[in-house]
Amino acid sequence: MSAHATEVVNDAAPGWSAPGRDTPERATGLDTATGPGTALGDLLVLDLTRILSGPFATMTLADLGADVIKIEQPGTGDDTRQWGPPFQGDEAAYFLAVNRNKRSLAVDLKSPEGLKIVQELARRADVVVENFRPGTAARLGLGYDDLSRENPGLVYASISGYGQTGPEAGRAGYDAIAQARSGIMSVTGETDGPPVRVGVSSADLVAGMWATIGILAALHEKQRTGAGQWVDISLLDGSVSWLTYVSSGYFASGDIPKRYGSAHPTIAPYQAFPTADGFVMVAVGNDGLWRKYAAAVGRSDLAADERFATNPSRVARRETLIPLLEDIMRARTTAEWVTVLDAAGVPVGPIQTVDQALRDPQVLARDMVSELVHPTAGPMKVVGCPVRLTRTPPSVRTAPPMLGQDTDEVLAGLGLNADRIQSLRLSGAVQ
Repeated sequence: MSAHATEVVNDAAPGWSAPGRDTPERATGLDTATGPGTALGDLLVLDLTRILSGPFATMTLADLGADVIKIEQPGTGDDTRQWGPPFQGDEAAYFLAVNRNKRSLAVDLKSPEGLKIVQELARRADVVVENFRPGTAARLGLGYDDLSRENPGLVYASISGYGQTGPEAGRAGYDAIAQARSGIMSVTGETDGPPVRVGVSSADLVAGMWATIGILAALHEKQRTGAGQWVDISLLDGSVSWLTYVSSGYFASGDIPKRYGSAHPTIAPYQAFPTADGFVMVAVGNDGLWRKYAAAVGRSDLAADERFATNPSRVARRETLIPLLEDIMRARTTAEWVTVLDAAGVPVGPIQTVDQALRDPQVLARDMVSELVHPTAGPMKVVGCPVRLTRTPPSVRTAPPMLGQDTDEVLAGLGLNADRIQSLRLSGAVQ
């Protein structure tokens, strides 16, 4: 933050109150569900992100109790507010998916007064997260060097397509391009079909997850040193990290990995099979399970056949084995096979559509579907947080905010009085 911005906040400028002994060094108005009883309830997170990767990361922090203030452009807000249909109320379902438990401050970063507000929030924040193209935040006066100068303990996370370094750092990043370049698409799809994009935006989501991990690691290190640091995450890096055993196989053999559809490149049978009424996933992970599977489907002779006795032999002869098994599996329904193979101790599961997955008794028992009430959308459902903590569990508390819903509250927490807030609104600096 610039020295000028600090001066405006801390001097006797009309409408501001300087932080002091009796004024907390953060925006006030924390939701009552955040605080000491939550894992991250003592954290203030300034969220400069939009679309998916950044909002997913900050939503995770918010679920764990952090006070997340989402900065949005007046009039338009996060791009995804208009990414529909489908809409629920006035909001796009896309936006509603990754912005719960946050407060929305609508402020124009190109307005000098609006920028000063965000810089002051950054001075008080524990964490800042942004996913602009590299260099953009710095040009706005919100780069790591600027903000850490005023707040040395700041953990600052940047999510971009290609990272903050390297010959292509300045390029815009897109999920589909990261999936393509990382090799993920080359191993996704049917053997005789073209490369396929993962059905969800996996590059964006994995970048958001790595950002969350990096932020928590930096916060832990800060406990020892008192110093913050810059967390640099890229969509491409994150997707390459997912290659794991696929890349290891290539390093070991020099063979370029191929597409196997739902099958596993080094285990067989480990794939989806058609049934009489759908599909079922079978995971025969070792030779003991193979013998159980063969007996359960009425073909113990296959387990005794030396061609298929070991996993390496089954993998080598998958083109012979799998058609035999496909004919067997088509004879019963998905539900029948799940019952039969479960009883035999063979890992199995139905391939469910999204609606079936969201009604799955196990999913519901784990609170992975939560309900909220939105000011315009009304009652709405969201996917829950998968983290389970015994003492400080995450929670789904508040619906995704309407644009600028919390502007007055956040500004009042900075010490601005009602007249000053109204003046800022009339000037267009905030909404």
